[in-house]
Amino acid sequence: MASALAATPAWADIVWNWNYAGTGIQAGGTLTTADAADADGFHLITAITGMRNGDAITGLYPTGAAIPGNAPYALDNLIRSGPQGQITVHGFGFTTASGGYANPFFADFNNPAIYMEVFTTASSYSEDAITFTASAVPEPSSMLLWLAALGAAGWAGARRRRPGT
Repeated sequence: MASALAATPAWADIVWNWNYAGTGIQAGGTLTTADAADADGFHLITAITGMRNGDAITGLYPTGAAIPGNAPYALDNLIRSGPQGQITVHGFGFTTASGGYANPFFADFNNPAIYMEVFTTASSYSEDAITFTASAVPEPSSMLLWLAALGAAGWAGARRRRPGT
């Protein structure tokens, strides 16, 4: 029993809500990342769900590969919390049900730095400015602890207000 209690828990996944928009572009959904961040605070994206312009996202494009039509720009599939530079200059990539490939990224080489998306199909290529946001979804256990603390504070306050207690 003591050895079971001493065992280090496995890292949990983090789920993120993400979205981006630009002229004629609307995309969003959820990302799943590894819990452990690198030295710069980035988490590795391991799965993706969502839609891009009403087209279902069918999968995450492999880390280290470039989406078709955008070589040699290989993806790193990394994300972090914060207002700027949530994704890297390499960004993440995904496929769509209609056969498209998207690569949103942070163009820190622009002045000012902006988010952009490269989108390719068998017959087209586009590169457009976007606004990008993502936020980690709180873990249910964290939410339960927060709600329990809030409930305890409310209970303690109610006890103090009752006459004769």
